[in-house]
Formats: sequence, structure tokens, C-alpha cells
Amino acid sequence: MGFGAKGRKLGRDTGERSALFRQLLSSLMLHDRIVTTEAKAKETKKIADGLISLALRGDLHARRQVNRLLLDRAARQRLFTEVVPRYRAGQGGYTRVIKTRRRRGDSAPMALVELVSAP
Repeated sequence: MGFGAKGRKLGRDTGERSALFRQLLSSLMLHDRIVTTEAKAKETKKIADGLISLALRGDLHARRQVNRLLLDRAARQRLFTEVVPRYRAGQGGYTRVIKTRRRRGDSAPMALVELVSAP
């Protein structure tokens, strides 16, 4: 029935979907912005905001939860050393989604996901 279902399935099973978001999050942390489809961008924004909030907590349990989601060591390092200090004073709204264009091959709506500058 799908009564409590949250999030988009994106035509993938659970393992594929989690691997996709891990890669998108790693790229976002490393490059500060990524271009992807609109649906993936909206889901990535939700997960990235939660990830940054978790990293802002900074205790051992939060770090372990971040390690579970971000497998790339360089992305984790950059999250804790460069991204988190940027948002110390803020209370959310760490990322933004900007709709850009339609992809040429299949006319899929594309969007840019980027980390917002410090408040």
C-alpha cells in the first residue's frame, strides 16, 4: 500500500539506491556542487542536510554514523575539516537545488545541487 513510504525509489532496489546516494554525497562533499536529475537532486538534498547536521554534532556516535554513509575517506575528511566549520552558526539550509535545463538525450529535467556559502 505504501502508506508510510517516504522518498523516491528512482527505479532501483534498495542496495542500488543507497550506493547511488553514497556516490552523490561523496561527490557533493568533494566538489561542493553536482549536476544530476531533479528527482535525485531533491533526495540528495534531504540526505546531505541530515549528514551535515549529524557531522555538526561531532560526537563519536555521530562520526560513526557519518562513516556508515560516506565510505570515501577524502569526502569524510573534507566534511569534517572544511564543510562543518562553515556551518557552525547555522541552523539548517546547508544545500540548495537549482533547476537548470533538460538533458538532451531523454529530456530529463536536470538540477544543480550545491553547498550554500556560510551564513
